[in-house]
Amino acid sequence: MIKGLFKGLVGLVVLALTLAAAAYFWVKRPMPLRAPAANPVDLSIESGTSAKAISQAVVDAGVEASPTLLYAWFRLSGQSRQMRAGNYEIAPGTSPERLLRMLVRGEESLRTVTIVEGWNWRQVRQALAKAENLKPDSRALDDAALMAQFGRPGVAPEGRFYPDTYSYAKGSSDLAVLQRALNSMDKHLQVAWQARLPGVSLKSPEDALILASIVEKETGQGSDRPLISGVFNNRMRIGMRLQTDPTVIYGLGEAFDGNLRRIHLQTDNPWNTYTRGGLPPTPIAMPGKAALLAAVQPAKTQALYFVAKGDGSSHFSATLDEHNRAVNRYQRGLK
Repeated sequence: MIKGLFKGLVGLVVLALTLAAAAYFWVKRPMPLRAPAANPVDLSIESGTSAKAISQAVVDAGVEASPTLLYAWFRLSGQSRQMRAGNYEIAPGTSPERLLRMLVRGEESLRTVTIVEGWNWRQVRQALAKAENLKPDSRALDDAALMAQFGRPGVAPEGRFYPDTYSYAKGSSDLAVLQRALNSMDKHLQVAWQARLPGVSLKSPEDALILASIVEKETGQGSDRPLISGVFNNRMRIGMRLQTDPTVIYGLGEAFDGNLRRIHLQTDNPWNTYTRGGLPPTPIAMPGKAALLAAVQPAKTQALYFVAKGDGSSHFSATLDEHNRAVNRYQRGLK
């Protein structure tokens, strides 16, 4: 009897080891996906979803696996309560072990959208609308409602969103991306303002943001930014109009056809720095870090004028006569 009992125990141990080995190889083995197998399948997990419901959601998403076995694996791993909500991609070749690790670590499928230095708000809106798997929640909001939602009622969106590349999970709201870009611009502007040089012709961080946007649009070569800022700081200090074409172009909006004419320079609007003194009422673009710093750290220069040389750089002049000669040389091809 004892011998028979011993044999029974041995049989149970062997069976348990066999099942354990089978389970081990199963969790390591890739799970096939339903056609088209070459493409990943999307898995969306809401907050509070149970391990059992996640197991079923994996199968419903297009993975050929037993939800019962998946649930057993999640429970036996001791990590079933650590799986995170989010949007995931299950690629061909994913094993139950890899899937669990992905869910526990929160390795969501990410996409990116880039806000480019010098873009205006209209271009930012267009980029968000084209971004892959980004919910266009901002589309239903006009500019005023959008900024009010961000706690900035009465503030124009132009210049407020820091140019950078932002990662987001599939299915995220574009409002979340904009909030991050807004917060980032706040931080960069604060850092720049704290680093301003004494004597700059700026009264507030708002002034710095506006001037930085102009510097961004006027700069063809990065090393010229502090000098361009120096010109505008000099002009503001003596009460001279900025007379910068990008502000006029901005004021024209979508009516600008790529050809800036004399009539445009003479037609007054709030952004026409040929007809109005001081800074325009809002930024005209999204300035980057270098432009923000250049605005508050202008180069020490006597220059009051500059003209594009045609190679991306600019020629700077302290007098109108010198400037006119530079215009003849670089813009009109005269010597």
